Amino acid sequence: MIDYLYGIFNSKSKGAITLEINGIGYSISVPFSNLSRFPTIGNLVKIYIVENTSGMYGGPVYLYGFLTKEEREMYLLIKEKVPGTGAKKALEYMNKVSMSFRDFKTAITSKNFSMLNKIFGFTKKTSDKLITALNDKISTINALNGDDEKIEIDISGSTIILETIASLMSLGYKEQQAKNAVNAAYEQCGNNATLEDLIRKSLRYM
Repeated sequence: MIDYLYGIFNSKSKGAITLEINGIGYSISVPFSNLSRFPTIGNLVKIYIVENTSGMYGGPVYLYGFLTKEEREMYLLIKEKVPGTGAKKALEYMNKVSMSFRDFKTAITSKNFSMLNKIFGFTKKTSDKLITALNDKISTINALNGDDEKIEIDISGSTIILETIASLMSLGYKEQQAKNAVNAAYEQCGNNATLEDLIRKSLRYM
């Protein structure tokens, strides 16, 4: 099971992005209302993943991605708790919900049909279905912060990331183990980290 993917934001289209990791492009469906929060193409970004397999007996695996864990939790809550809602329909709902998670949560908990209609464009029938299904469950999701904030890591750090991974592998660590440690350390250090800093921090995650 994939928890998240961390790579280069390669391209985007309506409702989908391509994330490049080690020369492989992953097509990921995302709420198109979230695309304004993505970094500019060519930068690094972390995407939290939900996998969905089509067909009762297995088939292609489709990836759905979100910028925060809370967004992913909201998607899964809608998908699993709202009757008649599959992976694609849940993403359609998220396209509207992503406009303002705080307002959506408020509308559900206060049973505000008018708010769901005027702000998010849900019909009366859909609003009723959402409120009935989520009213006593949505409180489990933490308040979502940074609704309008871009989540971006400058690609200038990619060279130092690769150098750090190579350095750790030369010390005998496995490639995937080194990548996980370096990604965690880079998020903590930021773009100004030196190679020495990043190696030292990465070793703490080994």
